[in-house]
This record gives sequence, structure tokens and C-alpha cells, in this order.
Amino acid sequence: MMNTEPANKCGLKREDFQTTVNGKQTDLFVLKNSNGNEVAVTNYGGAIVAIMMPDKDGNYANLIQGHDNIQDVINSPEPFLSVLIGRYGNRIKDGKFTLHGKEYQLARNDGPNHLHGGPTGFHAHVWDAMQVSSNAVVLKYASPYGEEGFTGELNVWVAYTLTDDDELVIKYQATTNKLTIVNLTHHAFFSIQGIANPTPTIDNIICQVNADYYLPIDKVSIPTGEILKVEGTPFDFRTPKTIGQDIDADNEQIKNGQGYDHNFVLNKKEEGELSFAAKIKDPVSCRTMEVYTTEPGLQMYTGNFLAGISGQHGATFPRRSAVCFEAQKFPDTPNHPYFPSCRLKPGDTYTQKTIYKFGVEK
Repeated sequence: MMNTEPANKCGLKREDFQTTVNGKQTDLFVLKNSNGNEVAVTNYGGAIVAIMMPDKDGNYANLIQGHDNIQDVINSPEPFLSVLIGRYGNRIKDGKFTLHGKEYQLARNDGPNHLHGGPTGFHAHVWDAMQVSSNAVVLKYASPYGEEGFTGELNVWVAYTLTDDDELVIKYQATTNKLTIVNLTHHAFFSIQGIANPTPTIDNIICQVNADYYLPIDKVSIPTGEILKVEGTPFDFRTPKTIGQDIDADNEQIKNGQGYDHNFVLNKKEEGELSFAAKIKDPVSCRTMEVYTTEPGLQMYTGNFLAGISGQHGATFPRRSAVCFEAQKFPDTPNHPYFPSCRLKPGDTYTQKTIYKFGVEK
């Protein structure tokens, strides 16, 4: 029998993403909008494996780093490649935090620190998924009590929607049965030039970040606790500039992050408002991406530790070939009482909304 299913722009095959992991089925969900643009997602770790958007001449490319089959997603040399992150995005110093007088010890999977929910965090689980329309998919996961050392059972709901305005909207909700900490995010590795062999560096990408302050880090990437002005530093992206301009500046903070791997304190009029966070533009293709979020912080990571891994359709991802904008609470928040709180109580609901809006500006 001939397969009459129309080919997707991303060239991904559903059967290449279907397997069983711990008794649960993995699959591929392709979201399409009225413009014919696409976002492809797998329910393994909520990984986004394709974002197909046109350039100024109408030529399509995949703007996110990912793999073209489920085994490569599961076994990726970069375990956090374009996946959902939980229970706690970013780092916790020494993997330790105290909650109602009790100390909790988490996995130390990043030097001395805990990173991104641990080795078997939300990125390494099969989520229950339902494609609710041609342009939206909902993922659910129940994280059991004690998973990766965290307290409380956490029920998580995440929805991806591709709007007709070429916005990828990610909404998150979570509830708990016991006081716990939560900091969800998405670790999308964006290459708005289009992934290739090799994917070009982000040095010439023009970037703006709506933040007057950032968090300096120590030598193992933990916030020092200071909240410093970006003014007069390599971290001043209030006026657009190329990412490469100051990425190798003779600056202690740049050296500590081996480039940009820092949390920006987003300018907000009120807590929890959905507001403009960042924008990037590729001067060659004229593609743009804007970021809007309800979160107080935005981790900008410039792929400093990517090591030329192989990705989708023969693409390779060398060092600094992507930029991540991880909307989140601040890193190591449980150990800094004056950072925006990441605590979640029974009866309350954690919510987050983050939008990645794609476009073309000639």
C-alpha cells in the first residue's frame, strides 16, 4: 500500500520516533499553522526536534537543534538538547537545599552542582501526550515523591501551540501534594540561521535582552548572590549587538561561563506579567525570533559546551552554533532567600507562559 500521507517540511518520519520506554509509547507530533510552518515535538522529554520557518526568500530551514529518530534523542551526547527541564532548571549549589528545616541532597551531575533536575529529570521521561488540534499538543507527567531527591508528588502539564502568528507558545502548570521547589523551563537550542553541516556559529546573530541587571557566577557557574548592572559590561544587550562582539571579552564573568551562560534579571513592571525578554536576528536570512515570558529570569547560554555532535539529517552542532533562552526562576534560588521564590505549596498552582515568536525582517 502506498503511503499517501503528505511529507512534512521537516522531513521527519513518525515511525522513526516510535518505540517503548519503560512500558510507555514514544511518538512524534507535528504542529502546523495556516502559514504552512511547522513545529515537531516528541513526548520523550518534550524534545522539540524541528521548527520549520522561511527566510526572506521563502526558503525553509530547521531553526532548532535536534535529532531525527528516537534512539538518538534518548542517547544524545547533549542530554539537554532542546528538551523540557524539571523539576529544577539550572543549577543548585552542591545539590543541596533546605525546606521546612530539612536538608535535601540531589544528584551532583554538573561538577559539584545539581543541574536541570538531575540525570533522570523531566528530559529523560516519556510524557503522556495528546495532540488536541493540528497546531497544539499537551504533555502530562506525574513526578513521584522522592524522584531525583525532590520532595512531594508533582503533577505537571505542558502545552505547545503553534499560532498563526508564528508563535511557539509553551504553557506550564504544576501542582504538588507537599511543599516543594519547582523551576520549569525549556532548553531549546536555537540556530535561526538553519541547522547545517556544520551549523554556523551564532557570532554574527544580533541580540537584544530586556534586562538592566544580571547574576554574576563563580567558577562553577553558581550565582554569587550579587545582582549587578549590565551597564559597562559584556552583558549589556539593552541595545542590539552581535552575540560575538563580547563573547570572548577579557572579563572574569565571561571566563567563568566560557562565554555567555548567565541569568538575566528581566525588566518587569509587575511580577508574573507576560513581557518582552529578548530578540535575535540573523542578518543573512533576515529571520528573527522574539522571546516573551512571565518568568523573572532568562538564562542565555551560547552553546559553549557543544562539541560538534551529530544531529538531524546529517547536521552537526559545533561549539557556539546555538543560543538558548531559558525562561526561569533564578539559578540556585533555594539558597538565596531574596531571589524570586521557587516554592510551591499544596493548593497552589505553578504557572508559566513563554512565547518564541518567529518572523522575517528585511
